[in-house]
Amino acid sequence: MNDWGLKCRFAISGGLMVLVLVGLGCRLAFLHLGPHDDALKSAESGYRVKKRLLAGRGSIHDRRGHDNILAVNLAVKNVCANPKHIAESTNPAEVASRLAESLDIPATVIAEKLSRSRSQYKRLRRFVPMDRAEAIEQHHLAGVFFEDETIRHYPHRSFLCHVLGFVNHQGIGSAGVEQSMDKYLRGCSGLRETRVNALRDEIYWEGGEYIPALEGADVTLNIDQNIQYFVETTLDEVMAEHNSKGAWAIVERVKTGEILAMAARPAYNPNEFSQVDPSMWLNRSIGYVYEPGSTFKAVVFSAVLNENLTTPETVMDCENGAWLHGKRVLRDYHAYGRLTVADGLKKSSNILSAKLALQLGEKRFYDYLRAFNVGTKLNVDLPGEENGILHPVSKWSAISSSRIAIGQGVAVTALQVLQVYCAIANNGYLMKPYVIDEVTGADGSVYLKCLPTVISRPIKPETAALMRHLLARVTEDGGTGRRARVDGYSVAGKTGTAQKPINGHYSDTAHMASFVGFLPAEEPEIGVIVVVDEPQPYHTGGRVAGPAFSRIAGQTVRYLDIPPVRRDLAANGLVYTGAR
Repeated sequence: MNDWGLKCRFAISGGLMVLVLVGLGCRLAFLHLGPHDDALKSAESGYRVKKRLLAGRGSIHDRRGHDNILAVNLAVKNVCANPKHIAESTNPAEVASRLAESLDIPATVIAEKLSRSRSQYKRLRRFVPMDRAEAIEQHHLAGVFFEDETIRHYPHRSFLCHVLGFVNHQGIGSAGVEQSMDKYLRGCSGLRETRVNALRDEIYWEGGEYIPALEGADVTLNIDQNIQYFVETTLDEVMAEHNSKGAWAIVERVKTGEILAMAARPAYNPNEFSQVDPSMWLNRSIGYVYEPGSTFKAVVFSAVLNENLTTPETVMDCENGAWLHGKRVLRDYHAYGRLTVADGLKKSSNILSAKLALQLGEKRFYDYLRAFNVGTKLNVDLPGEENGILHPVSKWSAISSSRIAIGQGVAVTALQVLQVYCAIANNGYLMKPYVIDEVTGADGSVYLKCLPTVISRPIKPETAALMRHLLARVTEDGGTGRRARVDGYSVAGKTGTAQKPINGHYSDTAHMASFVGFLPAEEPEIGVIVVVDEPQPYHTGGRVAGPAFSRIAGQTVRYLDIPPVRRDLAANGLVYTGAR
């Protein structure tokens, strides 16, 4: 190569270098001296974020107030990571190894999440307890950060689970009081605009957009924890003693409709709601319909007495235990010849009850059933209540009236049966049952106050007084409910033993055993129902549910300091003097 060519190359190379240096110089001058407000705003906005301010969900208490918390929020953390930053600054495998033990997640699973190096956000685990999150924070792992979160906590675990319900992982009440009162409990999240660094750590707050969170309201129940404990321990005993498929019970104030206790078995832990079969969430006291059997006889007896179609002293033929009606034979559990109406209820005669229903007539009988709210929701303040089943008269067969009178061909909830008896106890007034007492805000303001509400008055006070007396005889010697007695108190009530319909036929082995009643019979204060599903080997309401009623009712009246009343059961001059 000649000298001239070499000189050309040097000249071209030098010219290019000069141009590069001039370009870099101009760029540096522009960055330092030129107008760059838009660029600064763009850079600043990249670090500005809006943080959600969590609203504390209101707590739930029993009737004695804030010292008896049934559901409360716990502060927890979501553990998150910036995979891109971790990949650039440290070893993802080492970070995964450090986190694995604390989060109870295999290191390989965490490493796989951190391997997505283009991502700047990955949630590794939600709802990590504060102490565990603090332990992770002490490792100072680059690219690992935390989000504030809350989780619902039920300190008594399965206790009162079907009434309380639970809050799902999206923070929405999904059963029980948590669902029915969700709009009050959940509050409203706030917002704060802030600045964060590349690791998403907050640097400072410079007075940007700010909307404070609105705290959720607190809910106070009519439930009493002590009475609830009596009920739940008794149901556990019943389940163990009778190998039953399920059991449920309710305790209610007769005069107001306040639910003091409501429980069902099997139960579940609402802290771990997602780990059980959803069928466990069912509140059987209001969401399970069944044929009530002989507890339903109180309706037809109340109706015929209210219509003056018979008297307690009227004698009726019980056909020696078998009666052909509508080409079908109706049988009594024990064979009887002639019984008074009063003794027919005491001994729970199916035949006598059916004959009373025929005296009443289909239309009038149906009207009384509706007046007692059979086949219709009571609109208790809990989700999941069922209507029950009561077909219109137009769909009744020739034997429907006689079978409904004994609790067949009709389906009810335990709460509906209890309300029938509470109406008799309450001079004929059918009250709306309610679990919620009041809802109060953080400042003490009352958002909701529930008060006693009358639904209907299906029978006259005189009829109710007479029925109280007749039902009290059921627990006397010779009655089917003598095992439901409470020492020192007069108990009025009725046993129920119903064959379960299975595949279109009544089972000979599967039964619903129940007892429902109130006390003191002279001046009733509380009503109680106990239902046991498929007890074995004994299956009658008197043998299975009666003793459970006695335990619950006896503990409750003494806890509430309700005095026994030993006056004559007569009221308003009505005295029954029929055969005992």
